Amino acid sequence: MKILFFIFQFFILINFSAYGFVNEKISLGSFSIHKYEVTILNFEQYATKNKILTDAEKTGGGYEWGAGWVKRPNWNYKTPYGKKPDSLLEPAVHISRFEAENYCKSINGRLPTFNEWSLAAYNQKLDSSLFNKGKTYAFPSGDEGRDMNSQGLLDYNKHIDVTLLPEGINGLVAMGGNVWEWVEDQKGKNSLTAGGSWWYGKEKTRKEGAQYKPSDFYAIYVGFRCAFDN
Repeated sequence: MKILFFIFQFFILINFSAYGFVNEKISLGSFSIHKYEVTILNFEQYATKNKILTDAEKTGGGYEWGAGWVKRPNWNYKTPYGKKPDSLLEPAVHISRFEAENYCKSINGRLPTFNEWSLAAYNQKLDSSLFNKGKTYAFPSGDEGRDMNSQGLLDYNKHIDVTLLPEGINGLVAMGGNVWEWVEDQKGKNSLTAGGSWWYGKEKTRKEGAQYKPSDFYAIYVGFRCAFDN
């Protein structure tokens, strides 16, 4: 019984911690960008308020790469791996570009352009004790790919609570690794994603590692963060 009590208390503390979470905005001149990827908690509050069901929920699941793209039953932003997440502060995944865009609009934001996203991720614009102001870096972590949730680095083999990852360029978290992030740029029916995910190595976190994906696609590897006009 004592063990069950302490487990119960532990989960209460986790929930209280999560509900105190605020996704700070980092100002970079003409725009600001979220410090963290939009979390399960953020998206669930929005979806509940607006009575929104995501496409992954409507169609019975989201996608994972197996022998090609495989739909996994009950995988959606609430249950990213088909069960309750370890933390509500994990990134919201199984979200299409359009669903991400609508979320950002609901908080008076938008998806960042790739130019904005890249400036934030690779160009140190702010005073910092870790990075040289005015310098352009190869990775969101600096000159070297390190301390990112990518294969061969932090190597968690899944996405994790955004608050557990270290700050990178401009004090932003997980601009490299953890999950790919939708940005504004489109080519026909495809939208650009940037930053790589936990499934890839550090090279995909470089600027040139960005990939186009179908705009209506939703998978375990893809989330987003919002930008705001200053």
